Amino acid sequence: MQPLYDPEAVRPMWEELAQCGVKPLRAAAEVDAAVAQSGTTLIVVNSICGCAAGGARPGVTEALQGAVIPDHLTTVFAGVDMEATARARELMPEVPPSSPSVALFKDGVLVYALQRRQIEGVSPQAIAAELMKAFSQHCKRPGPSVPPEVYGQVVHARRCGSTIPSFRG
Repeated sequence: MQPLYDPEAVRPMWEELAQCGVKPLRAAAEVDAAVAQSGTTLIVVNSICGCAAGGARPGVTEALQGAVIPDHLTTVFAGVDMEATARARELMPEVPPSSPSVALFKDGVLVYALQRRQIEGVSPQAIAAELMKAFSQHCKRPGPSVPPEVYGQVVHARRCGSTIPSFRG
């Protein structure tokens, strides 16, 4: 499936998560394999939206610096990783398809979801606090996802999606 947005133009938006140990998934089979793993799997549906995703990504990365985090950290990028995003959304039928959103699976079962409507207009700190509550309830892996000095180098990408060029490849 051809992306809607130029993958190079959104690189800072997925690298922000990757710097904190979140693995990008590009294909449906990768999503299935991630969710099938034992333990907890986080899937962040990333997006170009500057207002919602610009708060979601820093919220997720801050939450991953907590005392307890998911076993497996993954992301799909709406508008770029088309096949992977479609499959991730199929695995969360209770969650209206929107981006950004965050889902937590435990042994392949959806146990928690944070929808766009719960993200828009909310500070990254409040998003992080909400995610940390879910992590403490469902996860056991000790955090943080990366050492503090690595987290301190993370650059949070926040720009309006209307400035992202469409894919022309």
